[in-house]
Amino acid sequence: MAMPKNVWLLVIGAFINITGSSLIWPLNTIYMHDHLGQSLSVAGFVLMMNAGATVLGNLVGGYLFDKLGGYKSIMLGISITVISLIGITIWHGWPHYVYFLIVMGFGSGIVIPAMFALVGSVWPKGGRKGFNAIYLAQNLGVAVGPALAGPIAEISFDYLFISNLGLYIIFLLIALITYRHMVPKIEKGNDEKVIENNPSKASFYSLLILCSAFLLAWVAYSQWASTLSTHIQQLGIGLKEYSLLWSINGLLIITLQPLISPLVQKYEKQIKGQLVAGMLIMMGSFSIILFADNFKMFAVAMMVLTLGEIFVWPAVPTIANMLAPEGKGGTYQGIVNSIGSIGRMIGPLIGGIIVDVYNMDILIAVLCGLFIVAIIPCIVYDSPMKKKKSQYTNDIPESQH
Repeated sequence: MAMPKNVWLLVIGAFINITGSSLIWPLNTIYMHDHLGQSLSVAGFVLMMNAGATVLGNLVGGYLFDKLGGYKSIMLGISITVISLIGITIWHGWPHYVYFLIVMGFGSGIVIPAMFALVGSVWPKGGRKGFNAIYLAQNLGVAVGPALAGPIAEISFDYLFISNLGLYIIFLLIALITYRHMVPKIEKGNDEKVIENNPSKASFYSLLILCSAFLLAWVAYSQWASTLSTHIQQLGIGLKEYSLLWSINGLLIITLQPLISPLVQKYEKQIKGQLVAGMLIMMGSFSIILFADNFKMFAVAMMVLTLGEIFVWPAVPTIANMLAPEGKGGTYQGIVNSIGSIGRMIGPLIGGIIVDVYNMDILIAVLCGLFIVAIIPCIVYDSPMKKKKSQYTNDIPESQH
């Protein structure tokens, strides 16, 4: 099934959005520490506030999607981000950098759930395919952004801020011209779909159960960008090699898609199995780290991690879209995205405390335990929906069965 034009436009927008944001995020700590003279703990606290603003933006973006529609929500988020980037381009000293970084986190946070909700509503027949396309575009942006950021920052950080602003202005123009006409498609369903779309507590409980697994997975995954980066350098593996690990991640996500897509489509109805398989594979990557003492071993661990995330990350917004009652698609995507942001925010803190108090081996054991625990909600997340469906069926008179 070919992707509709509207989905392609959303995919292009997602790519530009993430490429722009990933121009700055890998170098935030370096800029605050080396150029603004702040300690690493202060830089970490600023990044935590940025992540907190993103969480709030995710929730607001999802809510606004349901109230105002995708176009207005996305335009608002981009506009806030562009204003903050204009500010950071002109005033990037201390403490102005902090203020604009927090506003930027809020603005970009609004955009992401609105994009996911919009792709689900303009292409309901696409199932997981639309969400997978956005996920791919985001990862391509994550691969391209940092690759461009290093050379640009070596010339001047000023050019980095200007480049980021330029990309967001392009995104703003694309959204302004093309997203205005995107109208959600509403499909008529059978009795089972009516139950799924019933704005009851059951679907919300199911979402929360699913989100608990998503949170645990992100707490573990975020260690690759925090505690593990320090651990890798302590083993004598340089920053260039560590950066290469993320390049491997981005390239694998893109190259594995032709191989994984037929498998995902074949077992599209068995999305629980995909979640469980993905969690087990990601856990396997951390098991490899226990024995890793050179770059090749960490590269293998990253490859295994990437294979696992391909199954998990796109599946969660897909399930959220299926669970969402009519008119709540944006809110549900906002909740899912905010949970991911919370995991990325608290993960490094939790990991750092465990390593400081115990050691890296204990942290890896704890992370493997988190994945095992996460499998349980992956299996039972739809229990409230099944109970609701059973009650609905029992309430129908025999003559209507």
